[in-house]
Amino acid sequence: QVQLVESGGGLVQAGGSLRLSCAASGSIFKYNTVGWYRQAPGKQRELVARMTRGGSTNYADAVKGRFTITRDNARNTVYLQMNSLKPEDTAVYYCNVMDERWGNYWGQGTQVTVSS
Repeated sequence: QVQLVESGGGLVQAGGSLRLSCAASGSIFKYNTVGWYRQAPGKQRELVARMTRGGSTNYADAVKGRFTITRDNARNTVYLQMNSLKPEDTAVYYCNVMDERWGNYWGQGTQVTVSS
């Protein structure tokens, strides 16, 4: 079992940037997919970005061109660089690692608030 701890959230003005980090208690290399999801008040959790072990990525249409996901297997950390933030990006952001063999794990979430 792996534990995930997100950090880097906070309050930022529209147009600003934040970088979220997700530190894992163990190796993330064995997990095929790492990703970031978000959940706004009254809405379902949705995919923001994910990356496979091989480096393939996919992003929600709403964040394409503004957000970038990276994974540092040596540091067991997943990052989400968020630029040109908008008020509609306000949500709790969750880190996820997933693999058919090793399981599916979530962090506790970090709040991102973008003011207009």
